[in-house]
Amino acid sequence: MARRWGGWLLWAVAMMTVAGCASTPAASGGQFVGRAVKVDGQTAYYQVFVPRTAAASRGELPVVLFLHGSGERGRDGRRQTQAGLGPYLRQHASTFPALVVLPQTPDDQEWSGENNRIALAALDAAIAEFGADPQRQYLTGMSMGGYGSWNIALEHPDRFAAIVPVCGAVLSPHQSRPDLQVEAVAGQSDPYAAIAQRLRNVPIWMFHGALDDLVPPEDDRKLHTAFQQAGAKDVRYTEYPEGNHNAWDATYADDAMWAWMFAQKR
Repeated sequence: MARRWGGWLLWAVAMMTVAGCASTPAASGGQFVGRAVKVDGQTAYYQVFVPRTAAASRGELPVVLFLHGSGERGRDGRRQTQAGLGPYLRQHASTFPALVVLPQTPDDQEWSGENNRIALAALDAAIAEFGADPQRQYLTGMSMGGYGSWNIALEHPDRFAAIVPVCGAVLSPHQSRPDLQVEAVAGQSDPYAAIAQRLRNVPIWMFHGALDDLVPPEDDRKLHTAFQQAGAKDVRYTEYPEGNHNAWDATYADDAMWAWMFAQKR
């Protein structure tokens, strides 16, 4: 009996670890909790950062959907917290005021198709579970996730109150990654103008490093020009003169960016 009870206890602990059953943030600050969602028969694991103020702010919480880059792909449901927004959240766990949803794409896949549906299903589940404000949904992503931000925003142009793509682009920068592109406009004669026309009423702030040799900044420059020509409501572009591909650390450490983002509301 003792052996059987011990085995059951180990199984229960393992399930709690995988599913992240804790949903209440620690008293000293916010925390990550693990969750899973099933879409088209596929189970995908993701993380949710729950702020310290979650219980007191239920129904009023802003919520951020974060899309990781190529280096964080996998099926462990955790790696996406190790670069980009995740480290910033850990450093500011006691003060960050928003719910953050961090889905993950499998190895060798992009933010498109089923992965986008999984990301939005995870966002919907987190909004329902933790009581986020549907009028204050925000979208950001870095590198591959910057492309994903455009893909999801174009599919759902009326959903997000603001979008912050970081070191992303429109067309694939490498022949080895032909699927790394903004799919909805890839066949357009002027994909930049097509994006600008569709999203001109959405507040957007793009960030890029001027010296980026992995995803060069030319596409973001063209996008900014296209948005200006389209009479966009509020589209900004910040280019770090000495920055290379890692534009995300500076972006997520920018208090002005967060103040701007959280001021937006649908």
